[in-house]
Amino acid sequence: MADAVPVARATPQGLLFDFGGTLDADGLTWKDRFFHLFRAEGCSLAPAAFDPHFYAADDSLVGTVPATLGLRDSVDRLARDLAARLRLDAGAGGRVAARFVDDALARLHANRAVLGRLHGRYRLGVVSNFYGNLEAVCDDAGIRSLLDVIVDSARVGYTKPDARIFRCAVDALGLTFAQAIFVGDSPTRDMAGARAVGMAHVWLVEAGGGARTPCCAADRVIHTLTELEDVL
Repeated sequence: MADAVPVARATPQGLLFDFGGTLDADGLTWKDRFFHLFRAEGCSLAPAAFDPHFYAADDSLVGTVPATLGLRDSVDRLARDLAARLRLDAGAGGRVAARFVDDALARLHANRAVLGRLHGRYRLGVVSNFYGNLEAVCDDAGIRSLLDVIVDSARVGYTKPDARIFRCAVDALGLTFAQAIFVGDSPTRDMAGARAVGMAHVWLVEAGGGARTPCCAADRVIHTLTELEDVL
């Protein structure tokens, strides 16, 4: 892992969040959520065999969907493509998509209250490896009005952990890396990326997922977004 960029820590003025697995779940990635939902539909593949199918379906959406495509339709496209790759019946993808979206919207509704309390105290933004329609997805999720910046990897041409995608966000907020905190669930994309640019970071980890060692000794680890207010 690259050494962190040394910076003088400033009073936090901005909070940047990952989307999938962070705002729409409590530390559980889209890949893992789809795996469990497709297991319930009869998919017998082990995670190592399932993962390439997920990544292929996920990659196929990058830069190919309309910018106006919302959350439900995005998940439906992904789930139906994945079901076909897994050779499951046509209805499996639709059922998985419906369950996935219901769970995501419930978590987003709860986390919108958190964002609402933080809005005004901090400038807020989302930085996500996404398909090119993240603004529409955030609008669909009911959180767009609370965000000062939305950085979608497919729109800016950089993916986390590339330092340039984080730079896009802090520049848009008019802040420095030392004035922002990144909150995410991925140790390799979110935590490592923020660490490399010298941005403070909070790791959202699924409760009950076992002991996790943060990348930096002083890192805060939370299990729900509501805990973020206590560690800021």
